[in-house]
Amino acid sequence: MRTRRGTAGLRGWGGVGAMGLACALAGSLVLVLPDRGDKGDDDGVVTQGGRGSTVAAPARADADDCNDRSLSPSPKDGPTIEQIKNRKVKKLIVGVDQNSYRWGYRDPNKKGGELEGFDIDLAREIAEEIFGDRDAVVFRAIPTNQRIPAIQSGQVDMVVRTMTVNCERLKDVDFSTGYFETGQQLLAPKKSDITGYGPSITGKKICSASGSIAEEELKKKNYSADITTTVPNQLDCLVRLQLGEVDAVVTDSALAAGQAAQDPTVELKGDEPFTTEHYAVAMKKGSDDLVRRVNKVLDDYRKDGGWQKSYDKWLKEGLGKSSGPPAPEYRD
Repeated sequence: MRTRRGTAGLRGWGGVGAMGLACALAGSLVLVLPDRGDKGDDDGVVTQGGRGSTVAAPARADADDCNDRSLSPSPKDGPTIEQIKNRKVKKLIVGVDQNSYRWGYRDPNKKGGELEGFDIDLAREIAEEIFGDRDAVVFRAIPTNQRIPAIQSGQVDMVVRTMTVNCERLKDVDFSTGYFETGQQLLAPKKSDITGYGPSITGKKICSASGSIAEEELKKKNYSADITTTVPNQLDCLVRLQLGEVDAVVTDSALAAGQAAQDPTVELKGDEPFTTEHYAVAMKKGSDDLVRRVNKVLDDYRKDGGWQKSYDKWLKEGLGKSSGPPAPEYRD
C-alpha cells in the first residue's frame, strides 16, 4: 500500500489533548485478560479487571528464505474451530487496537464509543463466517508488543491489528494471506529538517513501538540516530513526538497517515515507504483449520466487494483510490 502524503481529508481528534484522552482510554482498557470463556463489557471489549492507492501484489513476507505462503481456503470446521464453537461464550475472541484512527479506534464524538474501523470490519466478517453473526465477537485491546504472547497463551483466538507478516513472526504464529499492503515511513513535525529515512535522521531521537517492524528496521539501519525510545503502543510515539520528547516516529505508512490527520502539525517524510509489507490475521501455530477458514473469508471478502466497501468507508478519503487488496498465494 503506497500511502500518499496528502492526508488533510481525514478528520481526526487533533492535538495533544485528544491524544491524552486516547492514552487514558488505552490505560483503562488494554489487556491483561482472564480465561477465554469470560465475558466482555457491553460492546465486547474486555476491560482490565473485568471478565470475560493499494497495489495488487502477492502477500509475501520480508525475506525470500522462508515459506511465507498461507494455507489454501476451506469452509470446513476442524479441532480449533470446534473448540471455539463449543466453549461457554459463543463468540470469537479477537485481539485488536483501539487507538489506530480508521483501523481500530473509538470515536469520542460518537455516543457509545464502540470500536470501529477497517480491522474491526474484517474481524466481524470472520465472526459471521464462524458463528453466523457479525456481533458474535469479543474485542480485546492488545498493546503492540503483546500481540504474539496473547495468541500463544490462548487469550485471543486471533489478532486483527495491522500486523505485518514476516519470517521471524512465522516462527511463533501462523498467518492468513495478506489483506493490506503498506510499508514503513517517518512521521515528523512539518517544520523538522528531517526529509525521510536517510542521513537526515542522524543524531535525531526516533521512537518506535516495541516488537514492531519499525523497531526491527531501525535496528538494521538507523543512520546513527538515537533509537532507544520504544513504547508498548505505537500511538504513544505520537504523544512523545507532540511533547517534543522525540524528533520523529517510524511506523506503518497507513497508520502514520491517520496520525497526520489527527495532528496537522506533523506529516509523513519521504515520498514513499522504505519497506513493502502486508498486514495479515495472526493465529496460533498449528491451528490449520482456523487459518484455512480465515483465508476463505478473505477470499470471499476480496471477490464480493466487502474489502473495497470497507476501504472506501474508512481509508479512501485519506489514502486515495485503491486498486484492491494484495492477491493471495497459497502453499497447498
